[in-house]
Parts: sequence; C-alpha cells; structure tokens
Amino acid sequence: MKRILSLLVIFTAIGSIHAQDLKDAYRYSSGELSGTARFVGMSGAFGALGGDLSAISLNPASSAVFLSSNASISLGYRSMDNNIRYHNGTSVSENSEFDLGNIGGVFVFTSNGDSDWKKFSLGINYNSTSIYDENYVVRGTSSNSIDQYFLDYANGIDLDLLQLRDDESISDLYSFLGENYGFPVQQAFLGYQGYIIEAETDDPANTDYFSLIGPGNFDQRYNYAATGLNGKLTFNVATQYKDFLYLGLNLNTHFINYENSTELSEFNNNAGSETTEVYFGNNLSTNGDGFSFQLGGIAKINENLRLGLTYDSPVWYDIREETTQYLETNSSLDEFVSVVPNIINVYPEYRLQTPSKLTGSIAYLFGKQGLISFDYGRKYYSNMKFKPESDPDFQNLNASISENMKAASTYKIGGEYRISNFSLRAGYRFEESPFENSSRGGDLTGYTGGLGYNFGSVNIDLAYSMANYEENMPILNTGLTDPINFDRDLSRVVLSVSFGL
Repeated sequence: MKRILSLLVIFTAIGSIHAQDLKDAYRYSSGELSGTARFVGMSGAFGALGGDLSAISLNPASSAVFLSSNASISLGYRSMDNNIRYHNGTSVSENSEFDLGNIGGVFVFTSNGDSDWKKFSLGINYNSTSIYDENYVVRGTSSNSIDQYFLDYANGIDLDLLQLRDDESISDLYSFLGENYGFPVQQAFLGYQGYIIEAETDDPANTDYFSLIGPGNFDQRYNYAATGLNGKLTFNVATQYKDFLYLGLNLNTHFINYENSTELSEFNNNAGSETTEVYFGNNLSTNGDGFSFQLGGIAKINENLRLGLTYDSPVWYDIREETTQYLETNSSLDEFVSVVPNIINVYPEYRLQTPSKLTGSIAYLFGKQGLISFDYGRKYYSNMKFKPESDPDFQNLNASISENMKAASTYKIGGEYRISNFSLRAGYRFEESPFENSSRGGDLTGYTGGLGYNFGSVNIDLAYSMANYEENMPILNTGLTDPINFDRDLSRVVLSVSFGL
C-alpha cells in the first residue's frame, strides 16, 4: 500500500518542542574527515604542522606557517556502505555523492625591518563537516508493537482532547492541539483516531488507554531517506612571533540543512488484534546556523620538532524545525482508516550548544625529506545542552545527555615522505564512542593514504580515506525503541589543487 502525502498550505505554530533526542544532539555535534587531499591523506594529523588550508580549520595558527599567499580547492567523492540488521532481518544500502570538501585562501604579509612579529596572515576557508545523504529499508520481526509509542504519549491525557467536535476536521483538531498542547498530545490524538489505542471509559475526563493491537509477533518495515549537510566557514587571522611561535584565531560560522522522511509499517495477525496494519510516516526539515571560535598556537622547538595546541569552543546553534505526519491503519475486516492532518508543524526556534574540544599535537620533520605527526583530541560530549534550559523538556533531555554521553578521545597519526617532487602520505585515526553504553555506538577506526606532485607554483594532491564504525539507532524515541544496527563503511576520494597567489 503506497501513500502520497499531499500538503495543504496550512501551518501551525507548535506551543511545545518537537521530541529531540540524543541522536539529534550527536548528529549536529560530530563530523567526518574532510578537507584538502593532503590533510585527508594524513588522517588530519596537522595540529602542529600548519601550512595547509584545511589545517587552518584544525589549528588557526596554521595560516602563519605559509611562506606566501596560497589558495586551494578540493572535490570529493563520498561513499557510505551499510550492513543493516533489525532483529532477524538484514539489508544493505549504498549511498554516494560528489561534494565540495574544501575551498579557501590565505594571504600572507611579511613585516619590514627588525620587528619580532615576522608575519601576519588572513585566511578564509570552507569545509564540509558532515553529509547526511542516506537511504535504506530494513525489515524484521519484533515482539514489540508501535502501539506502545502511542500509549506512552496518551496515558495521562484527557479523552476530551482527542475527540472531534461536530463539524471539526482531523486537520482542525491536530492544529489546535499543536498550538495549545504540543507534540505529545498530537501523538496521542493520532493513535486514538487511528484505532491503535482506545480509552478505558467514555468519560471525557478519562486518562487511561489500552491497545487495540494484540500481543504477539509483528512484521515491521522501516524506510528512511535523508539529505543535507553541515558546513563551516572560517575567518582566520594569525601571526608569527620571531622564529619559533605561531598564534592564531578563527571565527567560524556554521550552517545545518537536514531533511528526513521515515515510514514505519507494521503487520500482524495476532489473536485479539482489531488493528492489523499500521503505516506511520514522519517528515522533518531542519535548518540552523551557529557560531564558534578557535584559539591555537604552534611552537617550533627546533628545526625538527613542533608542538601545537588548540581550543575549540562549543558551537552555539539556533535551530528551526518543521514536521509533518500521517497515520494509516487497517483491520482484518479491511476497515481502512486514514489520519492525514495535512498540517506543517512549525516549532519555536531553539538553541543547541555542542561540545568544546581541546587538541594537543606533536610533529617531527626529517628535513625536507618527510615528517610524522600525531594529534590527540578530547571532546566533551556530556556538556552538550539544549536551550532554553528553563524548559522542562530540555531539562530532562540535558539530564539524559549528561547521563548517557561522555568525553571521547581522538587519536590521529600521519606521515609524509617526499621523493623529488612527489609526496607519499598515509595516516591512521581512532575515535572513541561518545556514548557511555558502547552498544549505542562503537569506536571508529580509519585509514588513509595519498600522494601529491609539486609543479612549482601548483600542487595536485589525491587522497583516499576509509573508516568503519557501528551505530545502533532506536526506531522511535519512546515505546518502540528496538534498535537498528548499522555496520558502516565510510570512504572518500579527494582531489585537490593548490596554487600560489
């Protein structure tokens, strides 16, 4: 049974927040390895090196390492291969796309005379942080039904709120509930009008409900389609003091564009089930913009050894969301029910504060022949916050973040070896899971490699990266929280061209 959701030009301003959860916080606070091919080829271990456009987004002192003005552009091909498991069902998905991973330039000004401040640089750089494009379908048999989702929201809600008045439409009441009571009561309304749940009594003051779906096994299918990206535009200023110290500051603007469409289908022939088919669809559109800053320094201990240190502030996002929903059900007697409000829920803007990060770096240069570099980063995921913190729903969510997420370490090591005008590169990275319970999400392990050629005023570089990690995503945020397990392989090919200005 295929449904087409036709939206009317009707909006409702929701009086309470949409049901954000941990996966929303993690989605907007994590990132992928992207940037120039040289940066990617060495797994991003550039905190103590500089002299690369993407290194600026890691350590703002990097631009002062350039000997002269430079610009770079990078194009990437990204592929995500998933092995997906849901109970006894398995599936695979493959998603790929081309993207503009990096573009930017740095202008270097050298001082005149005997000033200790040898160099001053200004830079601008764009990096794609995350790409959200993904499509998959997974199917499995569960002993848990979607009915619990609607029961969790309905119990405690007056029956009077869920019943239509004379001459009142589904759209009218759904809109009224959103404006005055918010997302939870809308979910209870859908379940009640869709004959998934029923009131214990006919009393308008009734607040207890039971399921019209009998216990047993449920054949469930979940469709997911998403698109969007998270990007960062950096404005950089840096300076060189004498011959040993580089200092820099980044002011960053961030943007989020994310859309997803999901449908959960459920089928059963259990004894006592009045409702045997359920189709629950949700569409989400998210847009956001944010600000952060970075402070960094690179110290040249001697001609071979360099140390780097960077502080990344939180990103302070302002986020706006819109949703649409529909619910359709059927019975063993083929009594089809369609609850399609045709309403766009527009939620109040809220704020998200992502984790801060501290990175320490060390690099050793073997003259002009090669180098090896190591970065260690610590990101404090438990400090994420949804705001305003006075909102009771956000208070509960922030408490859940503090309880379920932790500080996570990242280790990166990269090396480069030069043969005449050719450069060979390789790298390794390891990122700890930010979840206290590792079953929610596993560690990431990645390998990279690359090569480059110096034509004099122009450099062409090519890199390949591959990373593997596991994630477990609950289907819904309450009730039916059975997890979908993903074994993900993320690969990327990057081609960069850099040239002097």
